[in-house]
Amino acid sequence: ILASTAFREGVACLAEQGLVLDIWAYHTQLAEIIDLARAFPQQLMVVNHVGGPLGCGPYAGRRAEVFEQWAEHILRLAQCPNLRIKLGGLGMQVGGFALDHEALPPGSAHLAELWAPYLLHCIDAFGSSRCMFESNFPVDKGMVGYGVLWNTFKRITADLPAHARADLFST
Repeated sequence: ILASTAFREGVACLAEQGLVLDIWAYHTQLAEIIDLARAFPQQLMVVNHVGGPLGCGPYAGRRAEVFEQWAEHILRLAQCPNLRIKLGGLGMQVGGFALDHEALPPGSAHLAELWAPYLLHCIDAFGSSRCMFESNFPVDKGMVGYGVLWNTFKRITADLPAHARADLFST
C-alpha cells in the first residue's frame, strides 16, 4: 500500500498541508516505511507501536529472531531524519506477550523487564527527541492497566537524563 501511486499522491497532499503522517506497520513492513520516508524527505512521519514486532501466528515462539530483524530495521528507520517513533502498543495481542493469559494482571516491574529492550533500542536509535510515549488505550486495556503502563515507562527510563525523560513524556 505504501508504494502505491494513489497512496503517494495522498502523502504529497499531506506535505502540502504541513500535516504529519502516522503509520502503523508490522516489523515485516518496515522496509516499506523506509522507502516512503526517503521518497518524501520533507514529510514528517511517525511510526506507531515501536514498529510492530510480531509475536503471534508464524512469529509465535520466535521472539529472539523477530527482535533481531526488527532491531535492524529500527536502526535503518532512524537514519531517516523525517521519521519519529511512538513507544507503546506492545500490549496488543499481536505482540505475543500473552499478558491476558497470566493469572494476575502484570505489574510495571514485569512489563519493564519484557519491554525495556524494545523501548530502549528505539530511544538509542532515534534519540529521545524523536521518540514519544503512547498509551494505545483502549486497545491495551485488555492486557494492562493505564497507570501500570505509565509506571512501566517511568521504570524503563529511570536511568535516562532528565532532558531525555522530558522529551519522551512531553513530546
